Amino acid sequence: MAVGAAYAVCRHRVLPLGTTFRLNSSLIGSFRFDFRSISQLVNSNGKRVFLVDTLALVRRLESQGVPSKHAEAITDAITEVLNDSLENVAQSFVSKTEMQKIEMTQESHLSKFKTEVQSSQGHHFSLLQHETEKLKGDIEKMHSELRHEIDKVTAGQRLDLNLERGRIRDELSNQNQETTNLTNKLDREIHALRAQLEAAKYDVIKYCIGSIVSISAVGLAVVRVLM
Repeated sequence: MAVGAAYAVCRHRVLPLGTTFRLNSSLIGSFRFDFRSISQLVNSNGKRVFLVDTLALVRRLESQGVPSKHAEAITDAITEVLNDSLENVAQSFVSKTEMQKIEMTQESHLSKFKTEVQSSQGHHFSLLQHETEKLKGDIEKMHSELRHEIDKVTAGQRLDLNLERGRIRDELSNQNQETTNLTNKLDREIHALRAQLEAAKYDVIKYCIGSIVSISAVGLAVVRVLM
């Protein structure tokens, strides 16, 4: 039973090389042993065979009080587990040649990727530069058109302003002429009115003088009659 338990434990655990192994059992007591160096061979079918000094291991177990059959069974179980574990470990790694092939493949892929990235960057940079130049040309064209429109509007406004100034100048000139004409007319009418007033004043004076002379003559005639 102890052998079966040890075998079951060894079958489900991977034992690292060069470590110390312990087995506890009520029948075989306590014992300790160290693994020796392991060499590997390759069969004709390509499967790795890991060799262990089983005789020394059996004797070591027997020296610890383990019966011969139990020691041989434990040694067989440990050897099988070691073979399986080392085979699994060996299968999990690749050879140096395969690693070099993988590295070369990765370097090739990386170089190809770098080339594609550089080509893509160059292409995108060229497109960006082309778009920038095109945008710059469009901006300059828009700036020129805007400047032309501003100049045209400014010229139109300047022309309208000059026309408005000329119209205002003409209106002011006409108003000044009308004012001058009106002033002259008023002056003439005032002079004519003054002349009429002077003539009327002379007529009134003459009438008054005639009336006074007539009254004086009548008065003198009355005085003579009375005297």
